[in-house]
Amino acid sequence: MPEPYLAIQTVMMPRDTNPTGTIFGGVILSYIDMAGSIAAGREVALLGGREGLAFVTVAMNRVEFKKPVLVGDVVRFLTTLVRIGRTSITMHINVEAERGREIHAVTEAEVVYVGIDPKSAERRPLPLLLGANG
Repeated sequence: MPEPYLAIQTVMMPRDTNPTGTIFGGVILSYIDMAGSIAAGREVALLGGREGLAFVTVAMNRVEFKKPVLVGDVVRFLTTLVRIGRTSITMHINVEAERGREIHAVTEAEVVYVGIDPKSAERRPLPLLLGANG
């Protein structure tokens, strides 16, 4: 199994908190979506796929919030490829929070993306890999 790819690492700030003082789940979801999209583009490129694609989210198949994220946590979004189809790619994203010397598994998700031509008005999914009927 390949090593996870560190797509994003950031510090959680007070502006991202909800009334209970923990980080909003929506903030984590936004980073998950961004990390998965970055990693999808990287995976397609590593496979010699089509250049110039933008990746858009079509499904969040599963998201599990395991532990809260706190202000000051250094949060890492680690991605692995689950599957690649003709026009879609599924990424698994593990979210870890570093608090001092401790690492906490806080969230994980599986997200599906399709590649589109960002210059096209139709925004239809395109084959990701060259020679895949496109």
